[in-house]
Amino acid sequence: MVRVGLLLVCLWSLCVGPAHTQGFAGLGTSADGFAAPTPDPVFVFPADHGPHPAYRIEWWYLTAVLEGEDGTPYGVQWTLFRNALEPHDGEGWQTPQLWMGHAGLTTPETHYADERLARGGVGVAGVEAAPFSAFIDEWSLESAPERLSEGEDALSALNVRARGDAFAYALELNATGPLVFHGADGFSVKSAEGQASYYYSQPFYEVEGVLELPSGPVTVSGQAWLDREYSSQPLSENQLGWDWVSLHLDSGAKLMGFQLRQTDGEVYTSASWITEQGVLTAFEDGALTMTALETARVAGRAVPVRWRVQLPARDLDVEVEAINAQSWMDTRFAYWEGPVRIRGSHGGRGYLEMTGYETDASSETAAP
Repeated sequence: MVRVGLLLVCLWSLCVGPAHTQGFAGLGTSADGFAAPTPDPVFVFPADHGPHPAYRIEWWYLTAVLEGEDGTPYGVQWTLFRNALEPHDGEGWQTPQLWMGHAGLTTPETHYADERLARGGVGVAGVEAAPFSAFIDEWSLESAPERLSEGEDALSALNVRARGDAFAYALELNATGPLVFHGADGFSVKSAEGQASYYYSQPFYEVEGVLELPSGPVTVSGQAWLDREYSSQPLSENQLGWDWVSLHLDSGAKLMGFQLRQTDGEVYTSASWITEQGVLTAFEDGALTMTALETARVAGRAVPVRWRVQLPARDLDVEVEAINAQSWMDTRFAYWEGPVRIRGSHGGRGYLEMTGYETDASSETAAP
């Protein structure tokens, strides 16, 4: 198994090359031969919950903001990435599809992270659309048919499981609202040059389950958000990384927003405001503002851990603060990912992801 693991690492290296500053290598490079997202997409479910081999990159990305019975906040991440060497599928070891899984669990004191790498086509990783099942090794995100009503979307009831060296979790997710489609009906533009992805979410999960920590099991409940995205070249060459939030507001509304940082110091932004009933309003570049208020020393670099997030069109002006500033995913492509608390014009909780922050010599804590 050690040889197989080393082979998979080498295969992944051939696919994505060395890590780039934007966090996931290759997102801003040429994608010759692969399909490119185009406006006016038509999604077909359940098929589109499954993989799209003609596109180079794809992910199934779950984040959950949770609370123990004593009120302690926790966060959970489960992600499966697909990356293609060539724009087609295949059988056995002939498949050009490579898979990477990330699992994280955050407490106020500790952040746990683990990673899996696998080659597709040999039964150790993949995604099936119907019944829905995403897996890599023993980690799984699967439909729970016993909790699905007739005609309900396959993602409306899910079970998720992962286990690392020092943690594990098993959660039940039940959606209370519809799928939502970002950008123009799921066509999400990422740059002034027009790079884009297909992007939709299920942001309405209610969650119950158990976390396994070194101190023992913890019963939790909370909310979760699943992102589905696929593309072949979602970033521009001049983009260094991104800052992304998914916010569950106490009012029942939700916000997805991100800014892509550019080499000229400018940013490209996008936001989705989602009502409690699941009506999404998309906001193009410039409507959302994300301002770093405080940084912390994380893995040898200065990383913002408190932000001001503003969307004037919805009277939103909040501070988003990390529950644990050291929520560093020390994986092959390292990045910051963790739960946040929200205060200001709206209360709530959510998740923050940041990529592209390089090592430097800044002070332990600084406010820009």
